Amino acid sequence: MRKKSFLLACGVAAALFGPLAQSENLLDVYQAAVKSDPLIREAEARRLAALEAKPQARALLLPQVALNGQAYTAESDSESYFPQVNTTTGEVVSVGNRNETDTDQYWDYTARLTQTIFRWDQWQTLKRADSEVALAEANYRAAQQDLMVRASQRYFDVLAAEDTLAAAEATLQAFSRQLEQSEKRFEVGLIAITDVQESRAAYDTATAGVIAAKRALASSQELLRELTGEAYASLVKPAEDMPLDQPQPADPQVWVDQALEQNLDVIAGRLGVEVAKSDVKIAQSGHMPTLDLFAQRTENDREADQVNTRIDRTGDPNNPPPVPVAGIADSNRTDDVIGVQVNIPIFAGGGTQSRVRQQVYLHRAAREKLDGAMRGAERETRDAYLGVIAEKARVVALRQSVKSNLTALEATEAGFEVGTRTTVDVLDARRRLFEAQRDYARSRYDYLINLVRLKSASGVLAPADLASINAFLTMPTALPPSQPPSPPPAG
Repeated sequence: MRKKSFLLACGVAAALFGPLAQSENLLDVYQAAVKSDPLIREAEARRLAALEAKPQARALLLPQVALNGQAYTAESDSESYFPQVNTTTGEVVSVGNRNETDTDQYWDYTARLTQTIFRWDQWQTLKRADSEVALAEANYRAAQQDLMVRASQRYFDVLAAEDTLAAAEATLQAFSRQLEQSEKRFEVGLIAITDVQESRAAYDTATAGVIAAKRALASSQELLRELTGEAYASLVKPAEDMPLDQPQPADPQVWVDQALEQNLDVIAGRLGVEVAKSDVKIAQSGHMPTLDLFAQRTENDREADQVNTRIDRTGDPNNPPPVPVAGIADSNRTDDVIGVQVNIPIFAGGGTQSRVRQQVYLHRAAREKLDGAMRGAERETRDAYLGVIAEKARVVALRQSVKSNLTALEATEAGFEVGTRTTVDVLDARRRLFEAQRDYARSRYDYLINLVRLKSASGVLAPADLASINAFLTMPTALPPSQPPSPPPAG
């Protein structure tokens, strides 16, 4: 019996504390997102693709070697005529020649080496490639920071939804007890039927609130699953004594100045302007000459048999009859050429001028985009900084609000017991407590999310920042399985 009791106790402990022992924290979720999120994998692939711009641009300035050739067999049959004077009649007649050639084997090849001496577009393309590579790196870093923000947002959204559900279920239980008490009091004639109806309405509203809270939790869990590819049975949330630190430095302008220098959207905007400027210079190269050094070797070889037959249409009896002449018609040839090739554009129908204007307009658009990125970075940084400050004060205020509403509920219930408060007063006090608990839980997560957004807006967000926030998470909490909420019982 003792052994069975011990095994039963171990099983209960494993069921209760097993999920908590395997609770995932913010860093675990982020690492899973790094491996699973399609957006970060797409950004990495685009980064690797953009890195190829540099070797492609460099390749244009290096020697270009091409080799082409052919080998074939052929048969040909041709006739050709030319005018000739008949020595007997003095008339001009046609004399022809028939040629039959059977080529047993023919091959040729041409090898050509070209080395750029001056091509303005190729040098500008190489310079543009540096900006392209830097832009790809900036976009990839921006994708990494965006992933950290999204992972934090979805992680804390799940915790906020779980806290809201817990508060809603506690409120529903309290309203259920209130309804039972009201029905019993009504049965003995202590209260009117309106009190029972008020309790029933509050209970029904609380039931709908629980359903909505379950739906919100399920949605937030699915969003987290979309990001990480995993379903979590337990996460870790911050303790009640979570520190509320002031952003350092405690000067919003310092954060703004840092954002204008390091915000990745701003950096990408600057690099986009450089790319657009290089595109203008590449388009202008259409007005400039090109100079190339080239060397070429051509060789061919033919093995053939040929039959030539003279065709006599003069009608001169003194001419001997045509006799076919057959023989070998082999040939071979080798040409070696080296020189300089110059191309000077004169007129291209106005296409070059149009391309230049097009790139000038795109350069102007890139500058406007940079200006928008700088304004957006300043706005996001100030907003995130103010969000941290406001949420810090809000957490403190809502923490006190929960305590005050709990005290008010206890006082209202005591007054209800002695007849100085009504059922409506008790219900209102419970609603206010629920709202305070819900808002307090949300404000703590909003404070942490604004810390992440502030670092992201200023361009300095790194996994180490998530690690510092992760240190605040010390309380494992079990999550219900993601499933549709069940309807309330009828009646």
